Amino acid sequence: MLIMSACTDRNGASEGNILARVGDYYLYENDLKGALPQNITAKDSLTVAKNFINTWVREKLLLVQAEKNLTPEQMNFDKQIETYRNSLIIYQYEALLISQQIDNDVAESEIEDYYEKNKDNFKLRQSIVNADYVIIDINSPHVKKIKTFLQSTNMNLVDSLETYCELYAERYLINQHQWMSFNELLNIVPIQTSNQESFLLNNRFVEISDDSKQYFVKFLDYSIKDEISPLTFERENIKNIILNKRKIELINKMQNQLFEDALNSDIVEIY
Repeated sequence: MLIMSACTDRNGASEGNILARVGDYYLYENDLKGALPQNITAKDSLTVAKNFINTWVREKLLLVQAEKNLTPEQMNFDKQIETYRNSLIIYQYEALLISQQIDNDVAESEIEDYYEKNKDNFKLRQSIVNADYVIIDINSPHVKKIKTFLQSTNMNLVDSLETYCELYAERYLINQHQWMSFNELLNIVPIQTSNQESFLLNNRFVEISDDSKQYFVKFLDYSIKDEISPLTFERENIKNIILNKRKIELINKMQNQLFEDALNSDIVEIY
């Protein structure tokens, strides 16, 4: 197929060698160019080309079969295509309008006000924790020091902890005050518990070991499933909600203004 003679399209322009034909549909060499990655070997190139051609043939066979069995009315998609095109154009315009006019700065007071007025919407579906953790080789000579540093409230020792973690820990998260679901932490640290609420109520510091690793976890804060989620956990979510509301208000205002202006001009007439 790769050495078949060159053909021309309906406008007389060469489309290169024909690679495959299904009924009145032709696949040309030029159609294949975009499917081949750069710097590909000759062997891989032949494999990719073969797969591309086979896929094209299968698709066109289905198309030909469908065209044989569907009526012209069933194959008329002019309205759907027009609707889809209109939607894309409107979406592009609205996106441009939003990028030009939306203020993306959300004041902390606005976030706090929204949180206070909508607390019932922020009930937790699962328990969350704010915790520091360190995972280190069980045979490391620095295990005891890291445990001491992690339990300490002395700022000098806290700074030492970060240095030791960078040098010796296999994985760690410290001093980030970062909320995560308790289940996410369980995927990192092999804590065994059948009652998350009871465990969090009764443990502030956890030390676990297995055959190769030592795990330390210090719980700084937590919230139980069905409690109101803390603001610090919901801040980014609330910010996005506020920004989305601004976008909707901007679009609605634009549409209403456009409608009113059109009614007051000669652009629109409603009979």
